Amino acid sequence: MQLQLFNYTTEAGWSVETFPQLDSPNTLILVFGATVYLDDPTPIQQIAQAYPQSIFLGCSTSGEIFGTTILDNSLSVAVMRFTATTIKGTYAPILSSNSSFNAGQAIAKELLHPHLRGLIVLSDGTSTNVNGSNLVRGLNSILPDSISVTGGLAGDGDRFTRTWVLKDKMPHSGYVAAVGFYGDHIHFGHGSKAGWRIFGPERQVTRSQENVLYELDGQPALELYKRYLGERAADLPASALLFPLSIRENHDSDKQIVRTILSVDEEAQSMTFAGDIPEGYFAQLMRASFNGLVDGAAEAAAVARGSAPDLDDTLSITISCVGRRLVMGEYTEDELDAALEVLPKGTQQIGFYSYGEISPFATGYCDLHNQTMTVTTISED
Repeated sequence: MQLQLFNYTTEAGWSVETFPQLDSPNTLILVFGATVYLDDPTPIQQIAQAYPQSIFLGCSTSGEIFGTTILDNSLSVAVMRFTATTIKGTYAPILSSNSSFNAGQAIAKELLHPHLRGLIVLSDGTSTNVNGSNLVRGLNSILPDSISVTGGLAGDGDRFTRTWVLKDKMPHSGYVAAVGFYGDHIHFGHGSKAGWRIFGPERQVTRSQENVLYELDGQPALELYKRYLGERAADLPASALLFPLSIRENHDSDKQIVRTILSVDEEAQSMTFAGDIPEGYFAQLMRASFNGLVDGAAEAAAVARGSAPDLDDTLSITISCVGRRLVMGEYTEDELDAALEVLPKGTQQIGFYSYGEISPFATGYCDLHNQTMTVTTISED
C-alpha cells in the first residue's frame, strides 16, 4: 500500500505542489472537510479531476484531524493505492430516520462478498435524516460479525444544521456511503474507548421509544437527571455534554455504550439522545475528566494496535465525538497525541470530529457510540 496525506486551507491552499500520482481503480481517496464545501466544492472538484479512476469516500466534520492537529474550514485528505487489495464503493439515500435501517441493509447487500474483509461507513449526520442506531442494525442484519465495520456520522461544527457525504466524488446531503475492502492482504485494527467516569446509582430504563427516554425506575427521566445536575440543570441541553449516560443490557454485561443528550422536553419530562436507549437496559450518569478522556484515546489506539499486525505505511482513521472537543476545548489535541503515540512508529493519522462513531465495542458486530474516541488502522502486507 502506498500512502500519502495532504490538506487544504483557505489561507494557504494545498499543502502539496502537485497531487501524488497514485490514481488507479484500487486507490481510495479519503476526504474530511468543513460544511462550507457543500456551497463551494471547488477544492474537492480539483481532487476529483486529479483522480478520475479512484474511489472517493468522505464527509463533513466538526473539526478535521490532520496528524495531531485539529483544523476548521479545511480539507484533510489521504490517498491510498493498494497493491493486493481490491476496493468497491457504494451509497444509499437516507432521507429520513425511518429509512436508516433500509439504507444500512442496502449498503451491506451491495458490498457483501466471500472475500470482503472490512467496511468504512460514513453517513449524513443530521438527526432529521438519520437514526444511527437503526443504520447500524441494518448493517449488522446482513454482514457477519467477522467483517470489520467502522466509520461515523458527518458533522457540522457545533451547529447541528446540515452535513454532507461524498457521492460520485461530490458533497451531497441525505446519503450514507461506504467502501468495502476485499482480499487476504488487507489488515484492520479497531478500538473504541470513552474515558468518562461513572457516578450515581444505576437505574433501569422503564419507558423509552428509540432514542427518546421517558422514565428511569418508573420515574420521569428529565426530573431525575436534573436532580443530579443541580445548578447545571439551568444550562440544559448544553450542559448535558458534560454528563452523558452509560447504558448496558444487564448488570452482568461489560459492554457499556455512551449516549449523548441532544435535547430535552420539559412537558413530557423526556430526553432525546444521539442513539437509541432500549427499554429494559440499565443507565448510569457519567462525567468528564480531562485525564480520563486522554487516557481513553490512548486505550482505543492500544486496542486497535493489538488487533492488527505492525506494518509500514499504516493509516490511522481517528473519529472522535464533537462533544469531547467541546468539553476539552484547547486541550483536545492532547487526545490525538495520545492515540498516535501508542500506534506503530510511522503511522499517519487522519480523521474528524463527528456526530456519532461506528465501531465494534471490542469484537464482533459494530455499534453506534457517542462521546467516544474510535481508532481504525488500515495496512496491507
